[in-house]
Amino acid sequence: MQSSRLLQAAARRAGAAIRGLGHDVAAAGGGPSGGRALNSLAASSANWSSNAAAAAVQLNPFPLGGTLNQMRTATLLPGEGIGEEVNGALVEVFEAADVPLEFETFRFSNYEEGLPQEVINSFKKNLVAMKGPFTTPVKSKYTSINILLRRDFDLFANIVHAYSIPGVQSRLGGVDVVMIRENTEGEYSGMEHEAVPGVVESLKIITEARSMRIAQYAFAYAAANNRKKVTAVHKANIMKSGDGLFLDCCKRVAAEYPYIEFEGMIVDNTCMQMVSRPQQFDVMILPNLYGNIVTNIAAGICGGPGLFPGANIGENGAVFEQGARHSGLDIAGKNKANPTGQILGGVMMLRYLQLTKHADAIENAVMRVLEGNKARTPDVGGSATTTDYTKAIISHLE
Repeated sequence: MQSSRLLQAAARRAGAAIRGLGHDVAAAGGGPSGGRALNSLAASSANWSSNAAAAAVQLNPFPLGGTLNQMRTATLLPGEGIGEEVNGALVEVFEAADVPLEFETFRFSNYEEGLPQEVINSFKKNLVAMKGPFTTPVKSKYTSINILLRRDFDLFANIVHAYSIPGVQSRLGGVDVVMIRENTEGEYSGMEHEAVPGVVESLKIITEARSMRIAQYAFAYAAANNRKKVTAVHKANIMKSGDGLFLDCCKRVAAEYPYIEFEGMIVDNTCMQMVSRPQQFDVMILPNLYGNIVTNIAAGICGGPGLFPGANIGENGAVFEQGARHSGLDIAGKNKANPTGQILGGVMMLRYLQLTKHADAIENAVMRVLEGNKARTPDVGGSATTTDYTKAIISHLE
């Protein structure tokens, strides 16, 4: 079917986005407004069954290409906390590696106004961005910058690859898991209101259209990258309609891939299994909130949040970043931050742009530094500063 073919092509390109080290990794309120959003989502879900193929023709998660050494421009959002330091390291490494790419840099933190128009215009023009962490205060009434980016540009798939890095001590070895998270709905839909004083309703939105889309993406990725098993994470024993729909969509897509083992796993059991026997996991499909939790657990058991990259893939562009989105406010400005995840996020972006030679050179330099214990930041048992670590990477560029 047309949608499957398009998603298979997308997943092959996703697999190329951060392939390296022998890994076949994927790129990888309430009120009237809430009512309009619900109606829109319901219409989107209804259209899936009747017009899936026609809609899929519009799907092109990887619109960019180009030839090696063609100068490109990307949007850069340093973010907050350690964002300036880790993105500064990224830019230094790119310059040292003669990457044919320029950044348009935007700094902002005024959540009241949402995404600045100049950022929206830049991304629409460049279709690719690097993003640092943005802090979302617990008591803030404004929508997270992270959610605004994912929602406004329909960055539907968040891909994080966690694996055991040679030379980096971790709690458990032999881990190699790709987590593919639905990035646009679920508990992050932002539809909350106080029904009566003291009673808050928070709506979790699960649609057939978006569940089918992420499931097809995940299975296409697994097939393209010779992965053997896909695990769908859910809580359908309790949330029988919402998570039940998500699980059913995953099962329907799994039936199209009989050569790939499929299992469903309840989210609480998944968390326990991830910290006790993570080697059993290969590719995972997760709804939004569960994906956020499980990717952070996986990063933690493999060495820490500073090590792994992430990608947010949409139909008309992509945003790359650190896989575990931690602002590191306690170490911000102290020259202690580990920029590995952000630099490898940049490697993902270079492969997305088909700048494979530069991507390979940078990734190899990072891995030589980590494997050889040349310089390490405190979070992975060393005493090097962010500056020292960055210089060590640059010195290993070939």
